[in-house]
Amino acid sequence: QVQLVESGGGLVQAGGSLRLSCAASGRTFSMYAMGWFRQAPGKERELLVAINWNGGSAYYADSVKGRFTISRENAANTVYLQMNSLKPEDTTVYYCAARKYGSSWLDTNPNAWDAWGQGTLVTVSS
Repeated sequence: QVQLVESGGGLVQAGGSLRLSCAASGRTFSMYAMGWFRQAPGKERELLVAINWNGGSAYYADSVKGRFTISRENAANTVYLQMNSLKPEDTTVYYCAARKYGSSWLDTNPNAWDAWGQGTLVTVSS
């Protein structure tokens, strides 16, 4: 029901920063938690960060904690991923995702998420 459009990927030098944006459209914005995944070739999508759309609760994977920050602008129905201290191993495709929830909002399994952006490529040069 919700549609997601990502932007902000590109090429950055190691140690640099990028900010990814995910704009959501639909009529049930407030029902969704939002998250960012990344997927290497042949691998399962990995949940990096997530945020409860209706509150301030957030999840950070150990691999990005302290470097990546998820934030939201609810009035604009937009979620951001601020990526700092980027490393070459961060190079891959990043996807925003939305998930309906009732009681428990967080699920690290990508199969539990309901809508996906098209993906945006982040390339970190060494």
